[in-house]
Amino acid sequence: MITVIIVEDQPEHQYNFKTIINNSPLFDCIGIYGNGKDAIEGILQHKPDAVIMDIGLPDISGVECIRELKPLVENVKFMVCTVFEDDENIFEALKAGASSYILKRGKPYQLTDALLEMHNGEMPVSSCIATKLLNYLPQAEEKPLEEKKDYTITKQEATILELLSKGCSYQEIADKLMIKIATLKWHIYNIFFKMKVKNRTSAINKYFSNGK
Repeated sequence: MITVIIVEDQPEHQYNFKTIINNSPLFDCIGIYGNGKDAIEGILQHKPDAVIMDIGLPDISGVECIRELKPLVENVKFMVCTVFEDDENIFEALKAGASSYILKRGKPYQLTDALLEMHNGEMPVSSCIATKLLNYLPQAEEKPLEEKKDYTITKQEATILELLSKGCSYQEIADKLMIKIATLKWHIYNIFFKMKVKNRTSAINKYFSNGK
């Protein structure tokens, strides 16, 4: 059973999220909080597997909650579920430690699907959010290829780079890894961000030039 805490100030959304979660045999909603202060106390006390976090809370923002909590409960995974899809909120949530970013207008089944993917180590996002991430270009200039490796690539990211180097399309890679295109785009964004590059060619060249 995957334990979940909901942080949401709107009663309608609280009820809908709780109903969706508790209708699944895989999840158990163990708490609902309507503001950031109570949420922080409750999450520290109960240490759930996952948190569904709204951004627009009445006291402090959901992003601030995640930023404060993540160093204290590293094993808890945070899913932002919000109406906000602007760049600032998306990137601030990621930097704070969110593992997922989905929009409230999604279908009910997408919520539990995303929670399960997040629990299994994936990074589920709404498709429009994934596109924003992939189109985002790091502000820093690309570093020369001969510079010493200064990033860490996960096994999943290494596999993606290997497949990209073989000319595989995004759909082919997603099929091979059995993940959604949106999740793949988030992985690719993370690769670009870590390596300080702006496209797949630069990422592949830098990866192989540094001996992987």
